[in-house]
Amino acid sequence: MEFLTADWLGTPAWFWLAFIGLVVLLTAFDLGFLNKENKEMGIGESLKLSAFYISIALAFGAWIWAAKGGEAGLQYYTGFFIEKALSIDNIFVISLIFATFAIPPRFQYRALLWGIVAVIVLRGIMIAGGAALVTEYGWVLYIFAAFLIFTGVKMLFADDTPMDVKGNPVVKWLSRHIPLTDELHGEKFFVKQPDSKTGNLVTAATPLFLALVVINLADLVFAVDSVPAIFAITTDTFIVYTSNIMAILGLRALYFALSAMVHRFHYLKYALALVLVFIGSKIFVADFILGGDKFPPLVSLGVTVALIAGGVIWSLVKTSDEPLVAEK
Repeated sequence: MEFLTADWLGTPAWFWLAFIGLVVLLTAFDLGFLNKENKEMGIGESLKLSAFYISIALAFGAWIWAAKGGEAGLQYYTGFFIEKALSIDNIFVISLIFATFAIPPRFQYRALLWGIVAVIVLRGIMIAGGAALVTEYGWVLYIFAAFLIFTGVKMLFADDTPMDVKGNPVVKWLSRHIPLTDELHGEKFFVKQPDSKTGNLVTAATPLFLALVVINLADLVFAVDSVPAIFAITTDTFIVYTSNIMAILGLRALYFALSAMVHRFHYLKYALALVLVFIGSKIFVADFILGGDKFPPLVSLGVTVALIAGGVIWSLVKTSDEPLVAEK
């Protein structure tokens, strides 16, 4: 009992264990039930599964509200909605990566699933590092805030030039240093094949593995925005990590619906840019205008949801003459 009630980064151990158990259960459900066979997930199935994950995330937020108080609950929901909105941009990049490596939809789910597993670990490392910095050096929050404002302003004026996937330095390095296959081998990341020089069997990576590597690199780039954004909302490591991971867990389900409709969300990036500027600015407002008082969590949540909802609605209105689902 002492172990369960021991303090882990400001939160009782049993809170962490309950959350880890939930993540393991959802991942096992995904691996053991949803991913039994390779098939293309339809938009309807994708939306239903995404609604399931969002319901779990919202229910978890209600539990935080009841167990840790209303302020913690509001902070969790604010972080969750920001991360969920940022994931739409992530979906566009993932869709581009799969197209570049010619990965058919029926094999994309496995790459997404293992990508999410890696992201859970990588985000944990980044958040732990961020928490250590904030605890040791409180002024780091000002750097996070300034970075968010800079990133938001940059997003407002950035062009829509797509990323050069195959020109990525890591992809080029892998292409030079490990054997690669020219074609897919089902859902396999690695296969045995004869070496072109010696004729001996060697382990070669497939395009599906390269896609997985680039997806995780892309997520690290997105994490540079999302992790500081949540630390600007709260320094409670439990809230930061759980809101981040609960939003990411549903990403693989949401992907198959939004990847076909992402062209309809062109103006959402401007709303996200304003969210980042707002979240960054409220750190300075709280300390230098409100005299150190906390920025009202309900106002943070309200402004965040209003901006994101406004971006989605405006995007759908402005692109109403385009088909809802893009042709494949």
